Amino acid sequence: MIISVQNQKGGVGKTTLAIHISHGLVLKGHNVLLVDADPQGSSRDWAAARGEKPPFPVIGLDRPTIHRDLPALAKDYDDVVIDGPPRVSDLARSAIIASDLVVIPIQPSPYDIWAAEEVIKLIQEASVFKENIKAVFVINRKIVNTAIGRDVVEALEHYPFSVLKSTISQRVVFAESAASGNTVLEADKSGAAAKEVKALVNELLKLGV
Repeated sequence: MIISVQNQKGGVGKTTLAIHISHGLVLKGHNVLLVDADPQGSSRDWAAARGEKPPFPVIGLDRPTIHRDLPALAKDYDDVVIDGPPRVSDLARSAIIASDLVVIPIQPSPYDIWAAEEVIKLIQEASVFKENIKAVFVINRKIVNTAIGRDVVEALEHYPFSVLKSTISQRVVFAESAASGNTVLEADKSGAAAKEVKALVNELLKLGV
């Protein structure tokens, strides 16, 4: 399965999600490749910050030929996760065409909901070339113990993609683990953040792409 984490809006937590989805799949026994399609190279920076080999390989592929280049790279892996670029539509479109499933992280704010239209248009354009692309929203950086997440789900109902039941909350452990090139699945294996990531990965796998 090729999963692309995409949103044209920057700062929504794409890299954090891509890294954690990748690690969650590895812990399920999958052989995973993380493709950093963002010219800023945040996933590559994360891998470089580790003092040891990451739990999955991370490569850079930030050119608009991802859909042509990826099949040869993907053949040795069970899953490929693409950390998508912000505001680079030719790159994003190529990554979307390469994907089986597009995961759209949405922060619980009106600005993110309005900005979602951009990535939805890109996915709809890409579906002309690849009809069977699936796409889902995931609420990311939700404020713990607030109702804002529910409000976002209601606001997204008029869009053509469903919202996953799993949500990822805003937690300090994500930033703390990233600084040392780790994930919350390593830093706090039984913590709330790790449980949320595992639930998200389980839900993605159940989509049956």
